[in-house]
Amino acid sequence: MNGKQSLPHAFILLMLVVAGNLLYAMTVKLFLLPAGLVTGGTTGIALAIHQALGIPVSLFVLIFNVLMLVIGYFLLGRTFAITTIISTFTYPAALELWDQLLGDWVVTQDILLCTLFSGLGIGLSLGIVIRAGASTGGMDIPPLVLNRYFRIPVSLSLYVFDFCILLTQAFWSTPEKLLYGIVLVMTYTIVLDKLMLMGTARTEVKVVTRYPQQVRDAILQKLDRGVTLFYGEGGYLHQETQVVFSIISNRELPQAEKLIRSIDPESFMVVSRVSEVRGRGFSMSKKYQ
Repeated sequence: MNGKQSLPHAFILLMLVVAGNLLYAMTVKLFLLPAGLVTGGTTGIALAIHQALGIPVSLFVLIFNVLMLVIGYFLLGRTFAITTIISTFTYPAALELWDQLLGDWVVTQDILLCTLFSGLGIGLSLGIVIRAGASTGGMDIPPLVLNRYFRIPVSLSLYVFDFCILLTQAFWSTPEKLLYGIVLVMTYTIVLDKLMLMGTARTEVKVVTRYPQQVRDAILQKLDRGVTLFYGEGGYLHQETQVVFSIISNRELPQAEKLIRSIDPESFMVVSRVSEVRGRGFSMSKKYQ
């Protein structure tokens, strides 16, 4: 990617990081704070430390975020650290902006609605920022490190960390608020997981047929998708056969089924969802020879 191409791309990523933090701050202002919900992340840790040791929440958040920023710089790269710095300053500024614009306006006093919309807003905002290659800082960084080096899903480790943080707040929070906090964490981890997979999930198709070459040609020519042929043997008659393997988009599945059935109505087809596909034709541009 040359300089002319990278500049607009970097600007778009910057705008996504800012938009994600604006949404995060609005969610906190409109739903999380008015309901007095317990939460995970750095704020949850800071609340627990404050109750146990009396350390001011703001001081702990500052120290912890700087520490996580340094870890992110060494383990996730300079670009990640730079975009995280943007989040570090954008989020508190956005929170102050919404506080000035919205004042004491309350959307709803229903704690269940506040919990659900807090989860929805936090999940969307985290997903936007993470997909832009950044984070909102603090406890967002350990899950990204685990994902980078151990392939542990971000949503899973985020859920485990936040659940443990919520438990530390059980000593001074009411059981009802704690249960709502668990619902909050579950909601935004589910939303985050869906958003992280959006646009990357694909459909895997395996076809056992008497006419593998015709099926292969149809997928290549009509769907413009790559095909791999596996060699196998029938388990009952011990006849040699070929298995046609291809990855297609979810929208192409009905057309693929129609093509395959028109060639061999008796074909055996296995369809599976895959969460992510990388390589030529998906994460890389197609190359024709």
